[in-house]
Amino acid sequence: MGASLPHRSPNPDRNRAGAGPAVDAFGSDASDILALDHAVAELVRRTRFPVGFGGLAQGDAIHVTSIHGAHTRALEGLVVEASRGLGGRAFVEKRPRLAVDYGSSRSITHDYDRAVLGEGISTLFAVPVMVGNRARGIIYCGSWAESPVGDVVARPAFAVAEELSSELRIREEVQRRLTLSPSPAGPAAMPATTREELRETYAELRSIAAVVDDPALRARLARLEQRLAALSHDASEPSLELDVRLSPREVDVLACAALGATNAEIATTLDLKEGTVKSYLQSAMAKLDASTRHAAVVTARRAGLLP
Repeated sequence: MGASLPHRSPNPDRNRAGAGPAVDAFGSDASDILALDHAVAELVRRTRFPVGFGGLAQGDAIHVTSIHGAHTRALEGLVVEASRGLGGRAFVEKRPRLAVDYGSSRSITHDYDRAVLGEGISTLFAVPVMVGNRARGIIYCGSWAESPVGDVVARPAFAVAEELSSELRIREEVQRRLTLSPSPAGPAAMPATTREELRETYAELRSIAAVVDDPALRARLARLEQRLAALSHDASEPSLELDVRLSPREVDVLACAALGATNAEIATTLDLKEGTVKSYLQSAMAKLDASTRHAAVVTARRAGLLP
């Protein structure tokens, strides 16, 4: 297919993260755009490909909002329709797509040659960001020369996509449960089942954050944890002032114990040894002056350390 003008959004400044994009059908907002921008920056850093860009889905199109390493403005404002170009195929097929020589590739349409070739990109690798069975976005890494894409590039690209997927999935779940909560009546009126769902989400969030190496991503996850803890607090119970600091792992273990998990189950969830879990529990119980794990959970909740 011959080259044609790329689809572009009306405002070319939308490729700058945090520029206030409209919320789409999947709930993308400024926070999602910032998470995407961080992922694209990580993509360039980890794969060593010079150019990275990406966007989240709005309807049946990917709106590119983050670009790192580009020499030109050719990619700005790019909107990739489903099934069109390399990214459009990755989007609908829900699997990575590669073009080692983009300009001569016969396996894709060339709707976006003006943008991609205008940046001088020869090799382009597109990876979908999957949340459940939906493609929430596409991240691309590109090179100005023909470059092989082996494990050295593919593995870190997949890792970045998975990390972004986890963060978007958590954001969606938090938003869903915030929507379900009876905000006018306050947390005290929250049904017990809803509060337990929030606590389960909190425990899952802690287990995910525990294996994240990126400090910036951990900080964002911690802010989500704080929102969940505050949302599920029962205002009918008096708060407890404690001069106690639990370690992150002690909080992880208590959050799982609060759901009724055994030491063996907690060890599996957090990828720890059962003896290590027991040690963390005993330490947390001592700090909270509790004789049982149940008492430790109750005290931690009253002190605002757990939801």
